[in-house]
Amino acid sequence: MTTVWVLGAGQLGWMLKHAGMPLAIDVRPIALDSTDVPLPGWDDIVSPEIEHWPDTPATQALAEHPGLINGPVFARLADRLSQKQLLDDLGLATAPWRVVDHQLEAADLHSALGPRVLLKQRRGGYDGKGQHWLTAGSDSEIPSPWRGAAIAEQGIPFSEEVSLVGMRGGDGRLAFYPLALNLHVDGILTASIAPLARLEPLQAQAETMLGAILNHLDYRGVMAMECFRVGDQLLINELAPRVHNSGHWTQAGCSISQFESHLRAICGLPILAPAVKGLTLMINLLGIPRDDRWLTLPEAELYWYGKEVRPGRKVGHLNFCFADPSQITPCLGSLDALLPEHYRAVMAWVRENLGS
Repeated sequence: MTTVWVLGAGQLGWMLKHAGMPLAIDVRPIALDSTDVPLPGWDDIVSPEIEHWPDTPATQALAEHPGLINGPVFARLADRLSQKQLLDDLGLATAPWRVVDHQLEAADLHSALGPRVLLKQRRGGYDGKGQHWLTAGSDSEIPSPWRGAAIAEQGIPFSEEVSLVGMRGGDGRLAFYPLALNLHVDGILTASIAPLARLEPLQAQAETMLGAILNHLDYRGVMAMECFRVGDQLLINELAPRVHNSGHWTQAGCSISQFESHLRAICGLPILAPAVKGLTLMINLLGIPRDDRWLTLPEAELYWYGKEVRPGRKVGHLNFCFADPSQITPCLGSLDALLPEHYRAVMAWVRENLGS
């Protein structure tokens, strides 16, 4: 039995564990703050569920193990500066940007990037954290702690946010899932829909972009690429060298989930372009208590993470795969009554993009 140690024991690590069971892959998530030092075997595999981690005896034992897959990639992509530099080196479209150094002034950024500028901390920051907007004419200044620790991006008037999950095996073989359409609320992914026929014309463009990155990095496993759609062009927003929230729809919607694909790729098993089972909706459950009435919906697949419920925290997700389009309208009608009031706008977005 192959053993895969996961640096991190959040929901991604445990979903990898679940995906490994049918393949007889022993996946062992290790909490980043664990006081127990793991002892991986010489031929075991290590794969992080996050791009950056604290320096502890537990993380050192895994991060310094020779079985760590994609080791040099994590530091390069965890820093938004080196990530942007990589995209520029490969000639891939991204939002115009600048380094926020100690001499830079807000006026310089507006002159170079326009009236709306987004500061992003170079390391850390997710789900809308680690970001700060500067708007011309508002007398806003660059916060001093951000100098030398951030990049600045032009505010992009994008039409939509989409993401592509792709994978690359050790033999260089590439495979991709269909593009997913994403809704973010307060910077947090709240819903994904895939596949959508109107996104199909962008699929080849997205695969070319992500394929170039995977090949250049000699990457093994799953990587997610988040993009802005501006007309018929894609701009890369961010990369995640791991399984990703916007790929959770694949658990219900495809013959092989993103989690199984990742394990296949890092363990030397065949990787395939997964077969799509139907139009799939993923709803993130954010800071709301579990409601077992969700399980009364015939199409619903619940993934509950077992976390303490706190405002805005990802505590689970629901997947709905519609092989028959006639299922969509009654399912959404039932779901409306089972989600809190603040999900009304989310469900309106879902209906608009599912055409129901």
